[in-house]
Amino acid sequence: QVQLVESGGGLVQVGGSVRLSCVASGRTFTMYAMGWFRQAPGLEREFVAAISWNGKITDYTDSVEGRFTISRDNAKNTVTLQMSSLKPEDTAVYYCGADHAYTLEIFEYEYWGQGTQVTVSY
Repeated sequence: QVQLVESGGGLVQVGGSVRLSCVASGRTFTMYAMGWFRQAPGLEREFVAAISWNGKITDYTDSVEGRFTISRDNAKNTVTLQMSSLKPEDTAVYYCGADHAYTLEIFEYEYWGQGTQVTVSY
């Protein structure tokens, strides 16, 4: 069992930056690949970024490529999503997920956090 707790969301201006963190507890963090996902009102949850257990492999959805950076600190059991050049369409609840296998598929993630709201406005 893995528990995930996200933090760092809030209200951000268009063009601004915010950093989300997800702290894991319960099992060995390096056993898991990690991902960030988001869900806007009325829409399905979608993939944002993923990182392998050792941080050597990362992937991003096209809409955030070059603006968002996913990273992890295995010593602190933490995965971070640095978000820059934010746009109104980035507004969503952001969730972190964990799975034993590296995957971009939402349905394959075994563990989820409760989510943190990011609102981007003018």
